[in-house]
Amino acid sequence: MIQRKSEREIELMKEAGKLVASLHRKLATMVQPGITTMELDEFVEKTLKKFGATAAQKGYHGYEYATCASVNDEICHGFPRKKPLKEGDLLTMDFVVDLNGGLADSAWTYPVGEVSEDIKQLNRVTKEALYKGIEAAKSGNRVGDIGAAIQSYVEPYGYGIVRDFAGHGIGPTIHEEPNIPHFGQPGRGKRLKEGMAITIEPMINMGVWQSKMDDNGWTARTQDGSISTQYEHTLVITNDKPIITTDQSQPGLFDL
Repeated sequence: MIQRKSEREIELMKEAGKLVASLHRKLATMVQPGITTMELDEFVEKTLKKFGATAAQKGYHGYEYATCASVNDEICHGFPRKKPLKEGDLLTMDFVVDLNGGLADSAWTYPVGEVSEDIKQLNRVTKEALYKGIEAAKSGNRVGDIGAAIQSYVEPYGYGIVRDFAGHGIGPTIHEEPNIPHFGQPGRGKRLKEGMAITIEPMINMGVWQSKMDDNGWTARTQDGSISTQYEHTLVITNDKPIITTDQSQPGLFDL
């Protein structure tokens, strides 16, 4: 069942979103050659505790960490680890925050030092595709309009759009209906209505779209070993433009 949020619930989600956005802005200054994703994970969890928040994904279906830290060919759900990042790596940090019952979910991809021009373009196109999807997330439109906007923008570049993972409704738990695929046909799927809270999170591969799972049962990586990137925002559907709760440029972010 799709739950539309009350004004009170939306305000709680906005506050959680500000904390997520603040953390991503801080992580952007911390990601560099030599740091480990375990150090980044520990920083996120420590900061959440400082502000009375929790890492909502920790313990979710047995997941053990506060963040997902996916490197290079890892599409999503990479485990934080103690191996130092190196120059030229690409890191996606993805996490969900629960602040006073409000949830916010955002993934952002960070180049480690200097990366190749091919990776820069993949990163740019994926971020732009996220905002193409957000532009289509209007009350009265359908889920397929979001996927179609992303697909029509990305595929001319020859990249693979991951099919096995999708955006989703959010609140009161991490994953709610509806699923938000990043490909599709306009005018198809569930209708978007004011008060719905969803994530849009295109995962785009430099090569084929197909994925394979690691033995840990969590981490998905590209089938052909190509680089993957992801950008994600949480948003609330309105009768006008959607509210991006995890916008890193919004006023009132936390001082970290």
